[in-house]
Amino acid sequence: MDSDSAGGVDRRRVLEWGGLAAAGMVAAGTSAAGASPARADAAPTGSGGLPDTRPGGAYDRYVAKLAAEGRFSGVVLLTHRGRTVLSRSYGMADKEKGVPNGESTAFSLSSAGKPFHAVAILQLAQRGLLRLSDTVGTHLTGYAEEIAEQVTLHHLLTGTSGLRTPDEDVQRVFQSRREVHEFYEQWARRATLEAPPGTPSSHSGAEVAIPAQIIEAVTGQTYWDYVQENIFKLCGMTGSGFYTRPQWLSDQHVAHPYMALADGSHVDAVRNLDHGSPDPYVLGKNPGRAFIDAPGDGGFATAPDLVRFARALGDGTVLDRHYAELLTGPKIPLAPEGGGLARGTAPADASFGAYQMPVGLVGGQWVWGRAGANPGVGAGWTIYPDTGWVGVILTNRDGAPLWEIIEQETRSVIGRG
Repeated sequence: MDSDSAGGVDRRRVLEWGGLAAAGMVAAGTSAAGASPARADAAPTGSGGLPDTRPGGAYDRYVAKLAAEGRFSGVVLLTHRGRTVLSRSYGMADKEKGVPNGESTAFSLSSAGKPFHAVAILQLAQRGLLRLSDTVGTHLTGYAEEIAEQVTLHHLLTGTSGLRTPDEDVQRVFQSRREVHEFYEQWARRATLEAPPGTPSSHSGAEVAIPAQIIEAVTGQTYWDYVQENIFKLCGMTGSGFYTRPQWLSDQHVAHPYMALADGSHVDAVRNLDHGSPDPYVLGKNPGRAFIDAPGDGGFATAPDLVRFARALGDGTVLDRHYAELLTGPKIPLAPEGGGLARGTAPADASFGAYQMPVGLVGGQWVWGRAGANPGVGAGWTIYPDTGWVGVILTNRDGAPLWEIIEQETRSVIGRG
């Protein structure tokens, strides 16, 4: 499972929407050399076209400055009602082969891919194949009686199952899809109920693994195949998938993760499985050891594909309108402190947990999004439904201040300095 689902804190946990930076805009800088050209001719006009979002605006200059300082490698993309406003790419997808990052580069999503399993569950509910009130035991066997009879899909999707999952063996190097599948199936069955269902569960890994198992039990497909066919394909996400380690090594459109070591150097994690992260929140972890992301988690996507996914949530492509509203509707309030907010931020006007994604009111506007991080990996996508903006940030190098970049994006889109 990805780092934030294992109970890490602050910068290594998912960004549960709650805020803009407490003080100060980042000083303006010049565009870093090597950036891909932004599509300035696509900038919207009228009230939707905020100066800070356009090429040369505050957000563009901020990311360029990070890249020039060696603190960002990856892609940022801003679109307004389907039109590209800002597209920038920095750094290398594969240094060994000389492949640069670009819009067509697929990045590991880490926990930013968790909403895919929530969408899949709602698709099945929409088709009448399950109910959100179904307990674990409605569809699965082998779980403790108290879990099978008390924990519902709603609890799992909102992170309120009360479950605790044992720590993972981060040193294990998986060798096949089957090995990954079997491991996480058995791992989830070792979960224990540490609090009554309805209690926040500190991102228990079982809350990701169990819905994936239910999807498989109901459909007869692997989780990976179901999402590929019923989400990625439907949305036109042609550059996205659940790639295996051999594909990660051989496919030049997939970004390699550059993981920081204790001496400050960076190594290609997927080519150096014997190295692990020294970061105390993900100590010893290396995402390349996974072979393929655990069912219910992760995946790879390009920035334009994530925009396609965001738009598909709103146009009926993957979910009927009422089920799409159910996905993003506020379910539980998130506390200003200890709610996984980015370090150094002030709370949003109001923050809530939805289904495998946090939502919030910022400056009187709804903001929906999901982010995640692993060694050498950072990903975040944000939807601004009131104004039609979508923002994507993908990075393949440790050291990028992902949460702060997301905050800068939000501040630029909403026009709140």
